This record gives sequence, structure tokens and C-alpha cells, in this order.
Amino acid sequence: TDSAMRTLSHFGIPVNYKPEGAMYNEGLNIWLTDYSKSANKIEFLYLESGKTPLPDKVLSTAHVAYIVPSLEEALKGKQVIFGPAPCDEHLTIAFIEEEGIAIELMETK
Repeated sequence: TDSAMRTLSHFGIPVNYKPEGAMYNEGLNIWLTDYSKSANKIEFLYLESGKTPLPDKVLSTAHVAYIVPSLEEALKGKQVIFGPAPCDEHLTIAFIEEEGIAIELMETK
């Protein structure tokens, strides 16, 4: 299966408060914590106000994020609910829906 090509990156958990240390992501209009500083690889997401391009599923349920070698390959035949969207010159992300939740797929260069 293609899941063998996935490497766990982090877990995203939406919260209704601005977490300590959260950084504002202008492109997504959302506050995010740095999962690399979390012992459990948790990224907290907080939408302060207004709209975000992220799908409701990302803001209403936790997500699991994986690094994949090729986003294009990983998205084939999947139910894509967001992206692919470049975050910076090194990272492109997309969200798919699997098992009723959002799964984030990340390709790093």
C-alpha cells in the first residue's frame, strides 16, 4: 500500500484558545504551535477570527500528518480536501480525507 511510503510527522489538534508559543500563519489565517518542540509531536491549531482556506474538517477534528516522497503520487485516487499548497520553498502540503478525518501529506525539498 502507499501508506508504507508515509513517515509520521505530527498530530494536529484544533483548540478554542490561543496556545502558548503559537505563531500566526498569515497564509492560512491561523495560529499554529511548533510540533517539533512537542514531546508528542502535537501541533495545536487556533482560528482566532475570520476565514481560513483550511477545510472545516481540519478545524473540527484532529489530523495526522505524514511526510511523503511525492505529493503528486500520494494524492492519486485520494479524496483531496485542500491543496496542494506550497508553504515555503521547502514544503508543500495537502489534506486528504481518510477514515473520516483529515490526513495531512507533506512533501519536503
